[in-house]
Amino acid sequence: MALYAIGDLHLSLTANKPMEVFGPAWENYTERIAESLSALTAEDTLVLAGDTSWGMTLEEAEADFRFLDRFPCKKYLVKGNHDYWWTTAAKLHRFFGEKGIRTLDMLHNNCFFYGDYALCGTRGWFLEEDAHNVKVLNREVGRLEASLKAAGEKPILCFLHYPPLYQGYECPEILETLAKYRVLLCCYGHLHGHAIRRRLEGKRGETEFSLISADYLGFVPKKICDS
Repeated sequence: MALYAIGDLHLSLTANKPMEVFGPAWENYTERIAESLSALTAEDTLVLAGDTSWGMTLEEAEADFRFLDRFPCKKYLVKGNHDYWWTTAAKLHRFFGEKGIRTLDMLHNNCFFYGDYALCGTRGWFLEEDAHNVKVLNREVGRLEASLKAAGEKPILCFLHYPPLYQGYECPEILETLAKYRVLLCCYGHLHGHAIRRRLEGKRGETEFSLISADYLGFVPKKICDS
């Protein structure tokens, strides 16, 4: 019984956007994901840190959700910048209920508990200097804080899609919020290919940072902890 995390699966069973076009690192990636997930059991939990499916709608993403639902571990979905199918929690829960998809749930404006830990998360954001992006960043900080507050006194493991820091960039608003709630671990995705070289991992203050993009992990989820 263990907690795992991975981001950026970019499943495309219906949307016809196969990731193999991005080079050898993505060859047979769907089969490699299936092989690694088959090692997880119903007692395990997996956090998917965004960009899970290329589907533009819930209906188009259904085949990707069913693919994931074949594997019995519990799965929590964080929003990514390419999750165009994303909708409200009520609509997603209704869709999953109607389709008999039972192992997926949404980590968004909330938190879940795993053993002694609280699992928190949101998409995050890159801040560019215009009014739209400032508004989006502030909204993401608010969502992150809502998730962290829901943790209560539990030690926090946080999962973002966008990295809050990498070489040449950091997002002070996100980093300050993580520090305020004394987050133990922050896993993030989004970085691929040559951008992986700009990752920053290791401890900053009280928080350990870790990149969990699927191509960086070789499509094998990172084990976070045992129960």
